[in-house]
Amino acid sequence: MRRPITAWRKISISAAAAFVLALLGPTPVRAQTDDVASYPNRPVRIIIAVAPGGTMDVVARVVGQKLTETLGQPFVIENRPGAQTIIGTEFVARAPADGYTLIVAPVASIAINPAIYPKLRYSADDFAPISIVGSYPFILTVNNDVPARTVRELVDYLKKNSGKVNAGGATTSHQLMTELFKSKVGAPLQYIPYKGMNEVVTSLAGGQLQLSFLTASNAAQIRSGLFRPVGITAPERAASFPDVPTMQEAGVDGMSAVSWAGFLAPAKTPPAIIKKLETEIIRIVKLPDVQKRLRSAELDPVGNSSEEFSRTLKSDVATWTAVAKAAKIEMEP
Repeated sequence: MRRPITAWRKISISAAAAFVLALLGPTPVRAQTDDVASYPNRPVRIIIAVAPGGTMDVVARVVGQKLTETLGQPFVIENRPGAQTIIGTEFVARAPADGYTLIVAPVASIAINPAIYPKLRYSADDFAPISIVGSYPFILTVNNDVPARTVRELVDYLKKNSGKVNAGGATTSHQLMTELFKSKVGAPLQYIPYKGMNEVVTSLAGGQLQLSFLTASNAAQIRSGLFRPVGITAPERAASFPDVPTMQEAGVDGMSAVSWAGFLAPAKTPPAIIKKLETEIIRIVKLPDVQKRLRSAELDPVGNSSEEFSRTLKSDVATWTAVAKAAKIEMEP
């Protein structure tokens, strides 16, 4: 006959179970909570999917140094360039979602590459946006021999010289911006891909290219007079080029598009970690010395919330996917 379980025996069993659990250590949920609360408690990697020296490098190093100072752990920069930023970006997409691997990326890596590489093994959904640090417009620039001082004059020139005008660039961003321009103005234009921006600049200055959508990294060359800016793609005029009208002002609707440099983490990174990083980055971007450094790199400081960044990213994905589809652009990674 089975003996009934008395109240005393119930207490003993509960105590024994508690003792065993104590020996086993904290539960995974408690351990995760503790890890989030103490984040970061070891070095954090900031991946840059391009070679050192560019805009992403500036953003990562300026903000990374401040994060190291305020959060008490090293934020270590690691360059993983190659394949139009695909190698480094995919590495972060597949990294553990624990907040210890981040990426500073441009719009091309997260929103444009998935639009033109159908076999790409990541998408924007594989990332948790944290904050955009800075943004920069594309600058429609023409060779000095092109007899056009305005966007409207350029469009007229393109239509009168069908098949004779070349545009060029070195990234997927340049290509899709050119395709967007073609679709908006209805002008024939041949796009030539280059391996690097140095080649683009040389060809534009030498007359092999008639136009290109340059970015912040070429601002000094534009100011030097090597070529002529006729419009920018930002919604407002750029402080660094106050005399250059926006594409909207120039009469081209739907050409308001900028690139950005933002911090992202792998998707499913704990929201508390995203929020902690977001709060710190927003604070850091507001610092006068950081703003000065960003502006010297031709970046407009932003420092927005993860929710705002998410909305921007969603809009960019929709825009560039539509452009790639309309232009029937597909590439192999």
